[in-house]
Order: sequence, then structure tokens, then C-alpha cells
Amino acid sequence: MFTGRLRSEIPPALRSLGGAIIKSGARLVELDLSDNAFGPDGVKAFKELLTSTACYSLQELRLNNNGLGLGGKILAEALIECHKLSTQAGKPLELKVFICGRNRLENPCAIALAKAFKTLKSLEEIAMFQNGINHEGITALAESLVYNKNLKVINLNDNTFTAKGAISMAKSIEHLDKLEVINFGDCLVKSEGAEALADTLKNGVPALKELYLAFGEINSLAAVKIVESLYGKAMEKLDFNGNCLGEDGIEEVKGTLEAADQLDILGSLSDDEGDDEEDDDDDDEYEDVDEDEEDEEGTTIKDPALEVKGTAIIPKKENTQVSYTVEEFLTFPTADKLLGIGNDRADKFSNHLKDKQSDVESVIKVFMNVAIVMDSKRPKVIEAIHECTDAILGQFLKDNDTKMDVVLNTILVHMGLIKSEDKIKPIADLSGILVTLAYVCKQEYFPVKLKNILTVFIAKPHPALNRCVEARDQLLSALYT
Repeated sequence: MFTGRLRSEIPPALRSLGGAIIKSGARLVELDLSDNAFGPDGVKAFKELLTSTACYSLQELRLNNNGLGLGGKILAEALIECHKLSTQAGKPLELKVFICGRNRLENPCAIALAKAFKTLKSLEEIAMFQNGINHEGITALAESLVYNKNLKVINLNDNTFTAKGAISMAKSIEHLDKLEVINFGDCLVKSEGAEALADTLKNGVPALKELYLAFGEINSLAAVKIVESLYGKAMEKLDFNGNCLGEDGIEEVKGTLEAADQLDILGSLSDDEGDDEEDDDDDDEYEDVDEDEEDEEGTTIKDPALEVKGTAIIPKKENTQVSYTVEEFLTFPTADKLLGIGNDRADKFSNHLKDKQSDVESVIKVFMNVAIVMDSKRPKVIEAIHECTDAILGQFLKDNDTKMDVVLNTILVHMGLIKSEDKIKPIADLSGILVTLAYVCKQEYFPVKLKNILTVFIAKPHPALNRCVEARDQLLSALYT
């Protein structure tokens, strides 16, 4: 509307527009002035409209790409005043949607608007992307979110959180049970910030459906923690593109999602920056090297060994074993986590199930989680699975001799070979289950009755079994022995 107009022409035009709306007696529900370059002076001009009775009923305010700058402070004041006046009139302002992207708000305006959000307490969607806000402003906004219990969407894309801002945000969103969409893409949340978010998401934000964390300098360890924190949530979209996962990290993220049958939620990872093995401080160390100093020796050494990347220059990472508890393993089972439980893993599984020996569903579910991580190429993993399987099923099958039909039914339901009235999602890849059962059926604790009935089901044609012929043949061979 105002492109190509003189700056002095804009305020009178906005005042005229606002005045006409007020005089008409209109009660606005949505006000959208996006993509009009009116700047701070324009906000002053329509402040009268925002504080008038015409806006007491306002539910959606869209001011995207207006070049507000410091006018964001005036906007915040207007919202607070409107809430005050409308409350006095017996009709408190209940603004639900606030869109204010690409407006160069920066920290001062973010802090002012945070104060307004605390006053409103009614917001369901906040979008303040591309506003040059850093951790100080982000922290202020984070503190204001907890006052808006019905918040469903928060979009702060392309601001600069850093770990400080991300940690503050993580503490706040923990209290938002209705939050469905989190967009912190391009916000430089860093690995530390991502881990803080993971801790929150693990036990909070139950309604979450979409999570955007692209281009945040997040490493693979933090990314996996995020993925694990999403277990049990009805997720629809996860964006990790442009981070520092590396090839191994990408595979681990995909594997963890696949184990939870959530791989379809993952967006493209085509812009991944690769495994970030060097600290930022190391990068800074070389930025200011004087060229004269660099060439001081005046000699160039051509050593083929030094020209090979990753051999003479980049040190090899130490292969350290991360420790895990049984509970952490069961949340998102992986072979490395099983090994990480320790050499006494069998005893730990026994202790985990000591009060659940009569609960067939619980015991079989734990067995399935152990079996699915089978990796026939890793002897240590095979040995660990055998140890844990003996601990899980050994005494359990002896104590539940009269429940063999229930035990077998439960196993077959989880494998998807028979249907259940309960909504139990069958395991997608049965390879690990079949290979582990090939071991189990040879043990003394496995009843002959179960062996005979299991043979009937495994021998029958079934799509799930047809996808893993080699593992199926291995089990049938063991059953016929």
C-alpha cells in the first residue's frame, strides 16, 4: 500500500483508516496489515485504532514485514493498554494469534512484547521469525510463554538463541501441554540447547506434532537425544536439516526413528554440515593469523602424507562406551545402548522385571525390545541379547507354565502374525525377533508345547515373514531340530 510513498504521507493515511473503522462501530476479529512498509511512524499512527473499542474483540493481529523496528515497543504498549481498557469495559481482549515476522524488532522490542504477552495470557500462536533477537530477548519471550497456557504454535525461526536462549526456552515450554508446533530453525540453538530441549520434551509437551531445528549447529549425540524424547508423541514432522550430524549420525538418527516406527516424520538431511569434530574456539584460533607470519619460514613442504585428509591431521576419535540404564534402553532400543547397560545387564533386566513376573504383556514387550536390536555381524551384541533373553524368559516361563497360551498369543500379536482387540502396533522388521527365537527355542526353559505351536505359525505364508526369509529359515531350522 505504501511502497514508493513519502514517509510523511504514511501516518495520516493510517490515522484516516483507523478513524474510519472506529467511527463505523466495527468490532474487528482479525487485523492484517502485513507487507506494508509503514515503519515506527506507522505504528504511532494506528495506535489509536489498537486501543479503541473496535479492537476489544480482536483475535488475530498480523503485522508481517512492516519494518517496525523500535515501533515494536509502541505496539506492545498499545496491546497492554487495549487489554486494560477492554477489561474495564467488561470484555477483556483475548488475542489468540500474533504474527510479527521480518520487522527488525531485536531485543528491546522483544522484551517489551514479552511484557504484553504476560498481560494477554490468551495467545495460541506466536510467530516472530527473522527479527534479529538474541538470547536476552529470547529469554524474556520464554518467560512470557508460560502465561499463555493455550499456546499451540511458537515460531521464532531465524533468530539467534544460542545455548543460553534455548535453555531458557526449554524451561518454559515444559509447562505448555497444548503446544503442537515448535519452530526454532535457523536459531543456532547449539548442541547444549538441543539437549536441554530434549530433557523437556521427554516428559513434557505431550501434544507436540511438529519440531523444526534446522541449521542449529546440533551434533549427532544431541540429535539422537531429541529423537528419543519424541517417543510416544503423535509426531508428524521433524526437521534436522543443515546440522552437524555426519554420515554416522544421520544413520543413527534414522535408525532410532525407525525403531520407533517414526522414520516417515523426518525431513530432508541433504544440507547436513557433516560431523563437527572441532570446537568453535579452534576455528577462531586460525582466523586472525597474519599472512606474513604464516609464510615466515619461506619454505613449502610437500608431504603426500599430510595431504591426505583425515590421516595425519585429524585425530581419530576415542571409541568410548556410553553408559545406559535399562529404562533408557527400553525407551529407544539400540544395540549400543544394550551394550552400554554394562556386563551385569542380565541382572539389571531381572531386577527391572522382578515385580512383573505375572504380567505377561510387560515381560514379552521387554523381550521384544531386546530381540529387535539383534545384529548378526556383532558377536558382543549377540552374546548380550542371549544373556538378557535368558534372564527375561528363563524364570518367567517356568513360573507361568499355566499361561503358555497367553504367552504365545502375546508374542504372535507383537509380531503381527495374529490380530488383537487391543491397538498394539506390530514390529515392522521381524529379523531380530526370529533370530533370537531361534536361540530361545533351543533352551531348556522353552516348553515343547510352545515350540510346536510356534512352528505352525512360522511355517505359514505371511507378508511380514516373507520380508526376512533368511531369519525365518534359521528359526524353522531350530524348531525342527
